[in-house]
Amino acid sequence: MQKIVDPKQTRLFDPFDSVLTEKTRKRLLDGWAGVFRHIILELLPVDTLCGHFTPEIGRPTKELYSMAGLILLMEFMDWTKQEALDAYSFHMDIHYALNMEPVTHELSIRTLERYLGYFEHDELSRKIMHKVTTKLVAILGIKIDRQRLDSTHIFSDMASFGRTRLMGVAIKRFLTQVKRGNEGDYAALDEQLRRRYAPGVHQLFGDTGKDNESRRLLRQQVAEDMYLLIRHFGQDESHSGRTSYKALERIFYEQCEVHEETVVVKAKTGGDVMQNPSEPDATYDGHKGPGYQVQLSETCHPDNEVQLITSALPETAVESDTAAPPKVLEDLKDSGLLPNEMLADTQYCSDENVQLAAEYDVELVGPVPSGPAGEADVDRLNIDDFNIDERTEEVICCPAGNRPECSVHDEQTGKTKTIMPASACGACEFFEECPVKQTREGYRLEHTAKGRRLAGRRREEATEVFRERYRIRSGIEGTNSGLKRRTGLGRLRVRGSPAVFNCILLKITGWNILRASVCAKMREIVYRRAVAAVLAVANTLIVGISAHQPRQRPPKWNYRPIWSYVSLLNTVPMAA
Repeated sequence: MQKIVDPKQTRLFDPFDSVLTEKTRKRLLDGWAGVFRHIILELLPVDTLCGHFTPEIGRPTKELYSMAGLILLMEFMDWTKQEALDAYSFHMDIHYALNMEPVTHELSIRTLERYLGYFEHDELSRKIMHKVTTKLVAILGIKIDRQRLDSTHIFSDMASFGRTRLMGVAIKRFLTQVKRGNEGDYAALDEQLRRRYAPGVHQLFGDTGKDNESRRLLRQQVAEDMYLLIRHFGQDESHSGRTSYKALERIFYEQCEVHEETVVVKAKTGGDVMQNPSEPDATYDGHKGPGYQVQLSETCHPDNEVQLITSALPETAVESDTAAPPKVLEDLKDSGLLPNEMLADTQYCSDENVQLAAEYDVELVGPVPSGPAGEADVDRLNIDDFNIDERTEEVICCPAGNRPECSVHDEQTGKTKTIMPASACGACEFFEECPVKQTREGYRLEHTAKGRRLAGRRREEATEVFRERYRIRSGIEGTNSGLKRRTGLGRLRVRGSPAVFNCILLKITGWNILRASVCAKMREIVYRRAVAAVLAVANTLIVGISAHQPRQRPPKWNYRPIWSYVSLLNTVPMAA
């Protein structure tokens, strides 16, 4: 049976009146607990969560707003499950934040895990991130027209293996399952093979030499053992259906090749390969290692009192930053938080991404990626110095003002071929630094629209105006560091993409809540909401008292909480 207590519902008697003093209540309202209780709690997707329970039949659930809030708190406070249970049971600030009675509450770890499963199944973390972020942006008046984009690497709860140990661990885990399932099949295997993988995971191959040749021979031996097991058990459905066998098979074909029954270990595998049999979703980043990453877009307008993260897209580590802008822009569009200007690193700012961002009316600002099309020398003349019709890509005149003999744009190749008159180029004093080249056809110039745009951007990038404009982008590095220190985003306690993505989004949502709680305007909003709830009750009481007949003694109402709230409100500076 569903148990739901609407956070917006006022109570006749505040249960915290008897346990909070004026100073302790002020501390709660000044911190994240007040923001959570009066702003965030009502935004949690309880309507989706209650779909897992019948409305009237069975034992009542835990109060659903408090459970959804606890899971959000557990992630951005970086609690273990046991710490979350203790907080739910005993901590008064958590009781206040979750709109619970200030008494001991019981909660089992199994119940907590069941609700975590609901969050992952329904992808509630994404809904929470969207609703909380848009609400905070709206009530704080955050200016979103200027944002910055970056990614940060995240490690899940898994061991990091080299290639040989990865293959060895896959074999050991499969053999363990074979032995448990059918002792006879395990005993039928070669004794040397069984001995080779009998030690524990951390003791595997401990007797192997450390020189390169010994390691190469060991890796070849392990690869051949994998191939032997795949051929031996591949047709046996009682073993080939196991997850350990599927991991074994996947790792083998990612790490090795078979040429005429000869096993060859690949020299390079790329990053989109399994990193641990216990974490099949994690991939590899060549610079940062195995795991995941998240693309973050953050406001960076200097007029904002605090900066908030407007978009968070978790993905595996192998994903390139170059592919991120289309997904981030679409996410911001769905949230109604598209900026006018987005500052990003070099990898994000390919010409294709800049053109795509322009379709969203967003200016993507960042250094030009290196490459043949973008390596123009800003101190020499380049295609950006020519007068070109941007609609047809035809050259109108050169920097010296000379018109070409012909300029033809090829739609199929995207190139424009321009022939300049010999009389003009032969006597031009700028010819040595001009991109026009003398050929058999005459003085010839070739360019593409992409090359022209990159040349213009590189010329702009060399100016002091650009450097001053771009300087604020580096602030997101501090946000990445703060997220990892404050919320534990750098090393998670879970594995598997559903759990990892759920954890990432909740931690980032909590970061926005923590940032908003230090805002003076937010404190004023929290105080006024708290006082409004108390005054609503006070009006009800006053109406009840005035309804009594003359000479009838009215009840002894306790007005201390009302005046306590009002006195607290008077201490809050008015927001500008």
